[in-house]
Amino acid sequence: MGRFGRDFGLYFTSQVVSQLGTSFTQFALPLLVFKLTGSATNLAITTAATFVPYLLFGLVLGAVADQVDRKRMMVGVDLVRAGVVAVLPILSVADQLEVWHIYVVAFALSTVGILFDCGEFAAVPSLVPSDDLVTANGWIMATNSAGQVLGPVVAGLLLALVPVAQLLFVDSATFLLSALALMSIRRSFNTADAPAADDGDGPAAVGRIRSVFRDVGVGLRYVLGNPVLRTISLMMAIINFVGVTQGTQLVLFAKERLAATDAEVGVLYAAGSAGVVVVGLAAGAIRRRLSFVVTALGALVVSGLALAAMGLVRSFPVALVLWAAASGFGLLLNINTGALRQAIVPPHLFGRVISIAGVLAWSAIPLGALAGAAVIEATDDIAAVYVGIGLLTAVIAAGFALSPIREGDRYLAAAKAAGAAADDDDASLTAAP
Repeated sequence: MGRFGRDFGLYFTSQVVSQLGTSFTQFALPLLVFKLTGSATNLAITTAATFVPYLLFGLVLGAVADQVDRKRMMVGVDLVRAGVVAVLPILSVADQLEVWHIYVVAFALSTVGILFDCGEFAAVPSLVPSDDLVTANGWIMATNSAGQVLGPVVAGLLLALVPVAQLLFVDSATFLLSALALMSIRRSFNTADAPAADDGDGPAAVGRIRSVFRDVGVGLRYVLGNPVLRTISLMMAIINFVGVTQGTQLVLFAKERLAATDAEVGVLYAAGSAGVVVVGLAAGAIRRRLSFVVTALGALVVSGLALAAMGLVRSFPVALVLWAAASGFGLLLNINTGALRQAIVPPHLFGRVISIAGVLAWSAIPLGALAGAAVIEATDDIAAVYVGIGLLTAVIAAGFALSPIREGDRYLAAAKAAGAAADDDDASLTAAP
């Protein structure tokens, strides 16, 4: 990591700290909903509340993120999230917490998080060379998940001392630390060709507001006009509709199928993150040996088969291993598709492209979460649902093997060649008298 310099180290640190706190929230929220309601439907509504903001605001916020100082925007978002997530434990202390409060906080966190995600997508290419994007993204995801390995385990142990809602104070504090680390980064997350930020209320600010919807159109045309990006978004929408239930209902699966304690639920969450750590650290090496399509779709097939096997077992230790494999290889797909976007998309479109990708890929998640809950309620057999999700995931991935996704390496090679040509042009201009 040191080879990427001080600024990447600070960015890396900010994400590790923030993700450690977020791992407390990701563990605590569904457990809190389960304890309040014991309902698969309420768990699904929590997931839906998290992803609906992408459908409502994703396109516009992505365009906005391309028109402001991205680093300052990310600092502001961290400060807002620190305050929002603290609302739930405060309500709990006052004995006023109800399940709808969780929905509102999940919705608010997700809404401002869209802006942070857009800035984050642009940050990594601003801090590392393009040839190292897969490696850098793999390290970030792996190390973030290392915090998520530790977080749920520690959170599960702390439940012996504090109520589950109080765990969310940890996330609030880590957002503040993340903001401090981001403020210490010297390098800009905006490229030279990006529009300059204007904090005033003058004509420039008004013009930017008027251009937001035009910019959304430009981003949409770019994504939908690129066969690889368009197909990846379609595939991810289908996969997310089918697969969202596995994460949404993990607490219910652990409690009903594995008879897990609260602490064991934390260990199960940690196992998933441990799988991401192992696979994420190996992402660069795997990608150097295999083609884009084999790496991305093969990882998804392995993830689906591991999940199907998990639905067939009752052994908690075996389930830990299978959940680690399902989670790790599922994220390997995201690492590679994210690096592909970062490599081939023009920097001034980063915010729009990542928000559009999120809207297209995640559009099916709210319906998928509710549909999965309905199937669980109707069949009263969560294990069978997990088996079905896993097998469908593997089949869908295999079905996209002959799609434009197989051309991913060609697009990456073209982007690399274009970047090399631009560097040569810059060098010749510099050398000119």
